[in-house]
Amino acid sequence: MVGSSNLITKVYFPRLIIPSAAVGSGLVDFAIAFGLLIGLLVYYDFAITWNFLMLPALVLVTTLLALGVGMWMAALNVRFRDVRYALPFLIQVWFFTTPIIYPSSIMPKDQRWLIVLNPLTGIIEGYRAALFGQVFDWPVLALSTAFTLALLMYAAYTFRRLEKSFAEFI
Repeated sequence: MVGSSNLITKVYFPRLIIPSAAVGSGLVDFAIAFGLLIGLLVYYDFAITWNFLMLPALVLVTTLLALGVGMWMAALNVRFRDVRYALPFLIQVWFFTTPIIYPSSIMPKDQRWLIVLNPLTGIIEGYRAALFGQVFDWPVLALSTAFTLALLMYAAYTFRRLEKSFAEFI
C-alpha cells in the first residue's frame, strides 16, 4: 500500500485491489506448481482418491485466509509504518507454530488444543488428508474455516474503515 501511494491518492481507485493483487499473484504461482504436481502424479501412477477432490476447497480457504491477513496487515501498515518490519518476524513465528514440517499428532493429546488455535493447522492437515489419503479432521478444518471467514470479514471492515484516511498517512 505504501509503495503504491500514487494510486492511493487518486480520486477513485479501488484500494482493495492492491492486497488482492498480491494474493492473486501467489495464486497464479500456485496454479503453475499445482499443474506440475498433477503431471508428476500422472507420471508416477499416483492413485487419486476421493479425498483429492477436497483440494479446491482447501485452496479456496487458504486463499481467503491469505487475503484476510493481507488486507488487515496492509491497512495496519499504512497507519503504523513499523508493521512492515515486524511482519517478517511474525510470519516466521507463524511458520514454526504451524504443523507444516511436523504432524500435529506429535503434540500430546491434552495439549493439542493449543496447536488447533492456529487457523492454518486445520488447512495444512486437510492438505495432508487430501494428498495422502488420510482421514479428515472435520472439526479442526471447520474451526479453521470459521476463523478464516471471521478474519476476512474483520479485515474487510478494518480496511474499509481505515482506507478513508490512507491518503493522509502516505
